[in-house]
Amino acid sequence: MIIGLIGKANVGKSTFFNAATELAAPSGNYPFTTIEPNVGVAYARVKCACREFGVQDNPVHSICIDGNRFIPVKLIDVAGLVPGAHAGKGLGNKFLDDARQADVLIHVVDASGSTDSTGKSVPAGTADPMFDLKFVEEEFDLWMAGIVSRDWSKTSREAESQGQKLEQMLAKRLSGLAIAEHHVSGAIHESELGSKKPTLWTDDDILHFCKVLRARAKPFIVAANKADLPAAEANIERMRQAGMAVVPCASEAESMLKKASKKGILHYLPGDNSFVVKPSMPLNEQQKKALDLVKGLMEKYGSTGVQEAINAACFGLLHLVVVYPVEDEVKLADKKGNVLPDVRLLPEGSTAKYLAATVHADLAKGFLYAIDARTKQRIGGDHKLKGGNVIKIVSAASRG
Repeated sequence: MIIGLIGKANVGKSTFFNAATELAAPSGNYPFTTIEPNVGVAYARVKCACREFGVQDNPVHSICIDGNRFIPVKLIDVAGLVPGAHAGKGLGNKFLDDARQADVLIHVVDASGSTDSTGKSVPAGTADPMFDLKFVEEEFDLWMAGIVSRDWSKTSREAESQGQKLEQMLAKRLSGLAIAEHHVSGAIHESELGSKKPTLWTDDDILHFCKVLRARAKPFIVAANKADLPAAEANIERMRQAGMAVVPCASEAESMLKKASKKGILHYLPGDNSFVVKPSMPLNEQQKKALDLVKGLMEKYGSTGVQEAINAACFGLLHLVVVYPVEDEVKLADKKGNVLPDVRLLPEGSTAKYLAATVHADLAKGFLYAIDARTKQRIGGDHKLKGGNVIKIVSAASRG
């Protein structure tokens, strides 16, 4: 699962990226800290099953802190956008190449209105973040429309004369964008173009279809950054009134809390609604003032917003569910004795056999049944899993 981080220059996108990819945890050799310069690992946060079962877990590819499981997800810091990016202006081609890989997008905007359309600093409140939101969506839609409309007359004729399914043809053309056939067919239905012959689709029809397709295949959530500045509150309200999914954010505050936590100054976990300064750590006046400002922000919005944005992308937009595969349903362990060692983020509605396939293809191929560790009941391959399930897969391959 890949989250793309998009936005114009100077809105705090890099600060958000750095804050999201550095887990505030005790120093140690944790996995997936950095993949490459513009690709890192953020973490979805959920309540860990260890507390419910009353066990001490030993995560292998995730982290558990104070009963909170942090599950790694890939975060791509997509190249900045400028108007006209779909036509190759600025780093438009680089942006589109990066963004095509993402399953979901977090659009970081300067909610304080202190950067213009080119990313230059202006007095807070004088720029319009609504413009940023509109032009990014338009650039994405126009880019998709450019791909779909390429050789459209030939594609549409073939769909009609040769009886090929249009959704299959478009899905094949868009497969490099991580867009599946179900996205395409759903968008055709929603845009009410299913009953219209493809040869009669106009440029406006194609653009409308692409708008619907983008919303389905590349959903956005808005990280309203710099929410700690006075001018941001009114703009955040405007975004919400426009029906946008918005998370108020203060990336610099998140970074500050994580650094202070690593230094042992305070106790804080990403996504917490507060922090606790350790009594043994005296603070100077500047530090006290900075932390008071952060505390006020968290009281107002519930958190710094960075972790909330990651979670909203995973669970609010993609509707992923958390499942723990184990090899021993009694000890909740793997062969080495690690308790609750693994955790998977799966699409809503995933089956037990699908879980097996994510662990190893051979497990799915030889799938016999699964066992729900809570109920100790056998479940079939087509059984739909729920969030928090702890599941043992029994396969001919595992009996092997």
